[in-house]
Amino acid sequence: MKLVWSPERATNSYIDTVQAVTTNHLVSESGVAEFVSAMAAGWNAQLIVETWSRAGVIPTSVGLSIASRHTGGRHVCIVPDERSRSEYAKNMGEAGMSSEIIVGEPEEVMDGLVGIDFLVVDSRRKDFTRVLRLAKLSGKGAVLICKNANFISKMDSGYIWRSVVARGSRRLVRSVFLPVGKGIHMAHLSAAGGGENSVAAVKHKARVVHSRWIKHVDQRSGDVHFIRK
Repeated sequence: MKLVWSPERATNSYIDTVQAVTTNHLVSESGVAEFVSAMAAGWNAQLIVETWSRAGVIPTSVGLSIASRHTGGRHVCIVPDERSRSEYAKNMGEAGMSSEIIVGEPEEVMDGLVGIDFLVVDSRRKDFTRVLRLAKLSGKGAVLICKNANFISKMDSGYIWRSVVARGSRRLVRSVFLPVGKGIHMAHLSAAGGGENSVAAVKHKARVVHSRWIKHVDQRSGDVHFIRK
């Protein structure tokens, strides 16, 4: 089996995230929350994992929590210490959301999370590359996202993705940098042992992901419109 894209699920999660972020007056990440929510839901992710640290913004977590509701999967947040756990739980509670929170170092935490098919790491965390390399990814394939990644060069991102792929019988299907928020580096990894046919299929779906919706805000009325490309 492999990850299968659902445009309907992606759209519903996207819209629900826009509404949640707006209703709760959350600090904007310039579309990051909506984007990752649509991606996680659209790929029907069953184990969604993210990293978070104190003073981090919360909209991305809200979007991933919403996505997990659409897929019926788990949303797990890894935090480095108890103070981060308390702040994260408080912020998510105020937004009417919840997720599974795990405290610990990557070497300890990632060992217990098997079958990750959607992983979001904050590039400002000094251990984000270790989280990526230690992740036990799903045999169906996986989507990996580094947010706040403006400072990561194309060469660095290529090395990061190759180091992840080198650990198993899968290949890097596609990687891309998106000027969303403070920069997103994203990679699609094939199913374990995936061949050329699966690579071509995921490339096609990835193009669909990035071209489906445009958000437009009417400057006079404040109304939000979604336009299909």
